[in-house]
Amino acid sequence: MTSQRNTLFDAVIIGAGFSGLYQLHRLKKNLGMSAIILESGDGVGGTWYWNRYPGARCDSESYSYCYYFSDEILDEWSWKEKYPNQEEIEKYLNFVAKKLNLFGDIKFGSKVVKMLFNETENNWTIYTSRRTKYKSRFVIAAVGCLSAPNFPNIYGMGTFKGNLYHTAKWPKKKVSFNNQSVGIIGTGATGIQIIPEIAPRAKKLSIFQRTPNFSVPARNCPLSEDFIRFTKLNKHKIKEKMLSSRHGHPFDTNNRSAKSTPPKDRDFIYEKAWKVGGLRFRDESFSDLMLDRVSNETACEFLKKKIREIVVDPQNADDLSSIVHPFAAKRPPIDTNYFETYNRSNVELINLKKEPLQRIAQNGIFTKNRFFYLDSIILATGFDAITGALSKIDIIGLDGQTLEKTWAQDPITNLGIQVPGFPNMFLITGPGSPSVLTNMPRSIEQHVDWITDCINYCQSNDYSLVETTREAASNWLTE
Repeated sequence: MTSQRNTLFDAVIIGAGFSGLYQLHRLKKNLGMSAIILESGDGVGGTWYWNRYPGARCDSESYSYCYYFSDEILDEWSWKEKYPNQEEIEKYLNFVAKKLNLFGDIKFGSKVVKMLFNETENNWTIYTSRRTKYKSRFVIAAVGCLSAPNFPNIYGMGTFKGNLYHTAKWPKKKVSFNNQSVGIIGTGATGIQIIPEIAPRAKKLSIFQRTPNFSVPARNCPLSEDFIRFTKLNKHKIKEKMLSSRHGHPFDTNNRSAKSTPPKDRDFIYEKAWKVGGLRFRDESFSDLMLDRVSNETACEFLKKKIREIVVDPQNADDLSSIVHPFAAKRPPIDTNYFETYNRSNVELINLKKEPLQRIAQNGIFTKNRFFYLDSIILATGFDAITGALSKIDIIGLDGQTLEKTWAQDPITNLGIQVPGFPNMFLITGPGSPSVLTNMPRSIEQHVDWITDCINYCQSNDYSLVETTREAASNWLTE
C-alpha cells in the first residue's frame, strides 16, 4: 500500500459516534494530546448515522441516553420525545460535536482497513481506504457494538431486479413504498421497529420470520416542559441513580421475586408494568427475572399471553408467540403497534421454520412452498454484533499476530477494553464488557474515563507501552 501522507498523532480514534466524540474531547481537553478521529461516514453519529430506516428509535429513555459529563450540555439540550428517533439523536451528536469544537479533528470518509504495531517504535501505523497512512502512539477503537451490518447468505440475492435495502445501510433520501409489494426478512429488534412503519405504506407486506421475539410496548410520547425542567434540575440525582443501577437506566429497583409472589399479585404487577412499557417492564417489575429461570418463565408466559390477545389470526398468534429463549436473554425490543400490525389485511407472516426460504429470484422470493412477487426487499437482519466492526480491520499486533487469529475461538479481552498481544490499543465497550446489555452512554463514559486515566498515567510516568496480560484477560472472562 502506498501512502499519500504520513501524519503522527498521540492518538487515533476510530469512529465518530458517542464513544469517539467523548474520547476525542477527553484526550484534547484534559490531556492536551494531539488526537484525530477517522470516520468512514461523512457525518458524526456512528450507529445513528447509518441506521436511518423508518422507525429507527432508541430503546433507552431520552433523558438518560445522552452524555452526563457536562452540566452545560445537559442544560442546553432538550429532548422532544420519551424515546428519541434517529434524526433527533443525530442532531444531538452534531450539537455536541459543535459545542466541543470537535469537527476540526475528524476526518470523514476515512475507513480504516489495516493497523500494524511497530515494536521498535512502540506505535501504530493506521491505513485507510483512501490510501492515507497515520502513525500514533495509541489507538482507540470506538467502532460501536452494532455497526457492522449482517448480510445473510441467501442464494440468488444478486439477481434481484427490484429495490434491495439493508436497515443498517439505509439511504439518506426518503424511500417510497407506495403501491409496492414489499418483503421484510427478519423480526429482531430492527424488524420490530420498521414493520409497523412499512405496513401502512405498502400495497402488500410479506414478513419472513425465522425466530420470533418478545417485545414490550414503548408507550412513546412527547415530553412535557415540566418533565424536561425536572430532568435538568435533578440531573445529578439522575446520574447517581443510573450509575448505581444494574443496567445503567434511571429506574427504581425492588427486591420482589416473581416466583415467590402469588399469581394474582404477580399478574397485577406485570399488567401495571406492561401499561408503563419500555425496559421498565424488565427492570421494575421483579428483581430476579435475569437470575432465576422459574421467575423468568412467569414473564415469558405473561408476554406470550399478550401476543395471543393482540393478534387476531390464531396461526399468526401461535407463530409469533412460539418463543424459545428466556425473556431478556436477548436485549428485549420495545415497539409501537408491532403485534397489532399483523391484524392488517395487507400483511402476511411467513414462518421460515415451517417453509424455509430457498432463494431470491429476479422478481421475488421462493420459499419451499410458494413464490412471493416483490418490488422491494428489506433486510432487517441486524448486525455482526460486538466483534463485527473490528473483524473487518486487518489488525496486526506483537510478533505479527492478527486480531482475527487471536479471536478465532473466543474474543479475549480484559475488561472489554484491552487485548493481550495488542499494546497501546484500547476498545470502548468491546467484547467481554456489559456493552449492549446496558444503557450505552453510561458504559461508554465509564470506558472512556478509564482509558483516559490509563493513558494519562502512562504519560505521567514515562511509560511508552501498556498491555494487558493473557492471565489477566483469562481471569476476567472466567470470573
